[in-house]
Amino acid sequence: MLSNFFSSRNSKLIGIDIGSHSVKAVLLGQSSGGYQVEAFAMLPIAKGVVVDHTIVDIEAIGAVLKNLRKRFPKSAADAAVAVSGSGVITKTIYLSAVQSDDELEAQIEIEADNLIPYPLNEVNLDFEKLKINESDPGKIDVLLTAARTELIEARVSALELGQLKAQIMDIEGYALGRSFELIKGQLAEGAENKPVALVDIGSAMLTIAIVEKGETVFIREQAFGGEQYTQSIISYYGMTYEQAEAAKIGNELPRNYVFEVLAPFQTSMIQQIRRTLQIYSTSKGSEDIGSIVVSGGCAYLEGIENLLSEELRIPTIVAQPFSSCLFKEGVSPEQLQRESAKFMVAGGLALRSFS
Repeated sequence: MLSNFFSSRNSKLIGIDIGSHSVKAVLLGQSSGGYQVEAFAMLPIAKGVVVDHTIVDIEAIGAVLKNLRKRFPKSAADAAVAVSGSGVITKTIYLSAVQSDDELEAQIEIEADNLIPYPLNEVNLDFEKLKINESDPGKIDVLLTAARTELIEARVSALELGQLKAQIMDIEGYALGRSFELIKGQLAEGAENKPVALVDIGSAMLTIAIVEKGETVFIREQAFGGEQYTQSIISYYGMTYEQAEAAKIGNELPRNYVFEVLAPFQTSMIQQIRRTLQIYSTSKGSEDIGSIVVSGGCAYLEGIENLLSEELRIPTIVAQPFSSCLFKEGVSPEQLQRESAKFMVAGGLALRSFS
């Protein structure tokens, strides 16, 4: 079944990022002065409602989205959401450039049957023609995307319970890559001429999107995030989950926590990022990464940009995706900027309004 991962839209979309701990959402407008934040919200999710990127309790997410819906204009009911995890597959395939769209679609379904480890009646497929293949001008590069239908249907159902409509179903890594548009002004002069690594470290997943000349050319997800840090605190200090989360957020951990739990977590994080950047360099044969932009909840670990800059030898900044945006009257820039690094995926989804 062909889906709408790459469809264009003309109406404004609320970009909604459904994570393991919270739902982040933002609505953007556009004018001659640039992008404008028209509304935003971040609401918590109870533990266990979303597990391994899968919505376990649709009604619980629907209730959160219904509450979130109240924070946005009544006229804004269309949404862009994303799927991620092991139930999502993206591959670049190479097909004849002289085929019609109908012939291309038929060929893609044949290719998908060979490439995707699920029955085709259990997945949603979509494709996007990219460019003429550099090695063989007679072929065209095509991005093939497949997602388990159950992942998509769960998000669509949750949105309906929240009185919202899913107009776009995206891939989280590509939504992150698209958010480059919001942070490119943060980079040093000339830095966007080199590949930029967008590194989003959430509670349960580390997502890396490499952007070259404004295009997302590589994405990778790994099961790693702030949850490991929380579990280390629980194990080391005998706290409950709630106590560990509160201590982590409130900076109320024991004096030696830096050496006992934070340093090991940071070491593991650096290894994960370094390994992914090496895979990118090997697979693409591209020049070295010029900059890293870190986002997600772990972006607020003290000194993370200095740590990554020193260990990876790559200039690193913390994402501030709305720092150059206008704000609609009544929308608090101060409130959003305090946690804006958590909104990179939501911002990338909201940009689908202007695709």
